[in-house]
Amino acid sequence: MSKQIQLETALSQALTPAHLSVADESHMHSRGLETHYKAVIVSERFAGLNAVKRHQLAYASLGDLMGQIHALALHTYTPAEWAEQGVAPASPTCRGGSAS
Repeated sequence: MSKQIQLETALSQALTPAHLSVADESHMHSRGLETHYKAVIVSERFAGLNAVKRHQLAYASLGDLMGQIHALALHTYTPAEWAEQGVAPASPTCRGGSAS
């Protein structure tokens, strides 16, 4: 099972999102395959939580999977926020860096 599917499954089970999108953005970076991901998560579980608490909740739902990837960009919204915004920001272009 790919890391992307594992991430989607873990986030879906823990956060019961109204919307979930997980993209493998490894091709934009120099660290290899299945290393960089972007997740857009819309969940009622985020209501009343600041960005740090939302990210901690997402990271906790992934458990050991976090140790198997290099980077995870999280964009977390409540359904009301998502209805207003409707799109997550684009990921920045990789600035290079070490390949190790």
